[in-house]
Amino acid sequence: MEIRAVLAQNLKKCRQLRGLSQEELAHRADIDRTYISSLERCVYAASIEVVDQLARALDMEASDLLQRTPADEPGVCEET
Repeated sequence: MEIRAVLAQNLKKCRQLRGLSQEELAHRADIDRTYISSLERCVYAASIEVVDQLARALDMEASDLLQRTPADEPGVCEET
């Protein structure tokens, strides 16, 4: 899976597990909601600064949003 898809999958999963809408995450990260939607759909590639803003808003490390996980292991936002 390419890194854009990894970010998209992890971003959406983490946002949903925290019970945040795209709009609420956008507000917390000071990013436009439509940009978050585009990231989750792999339309845009995020800069490292944007990845950091999103991670901080989700109270996690930026590296966690870029972490690939095998299909048989829990995702970065799921409890083990």
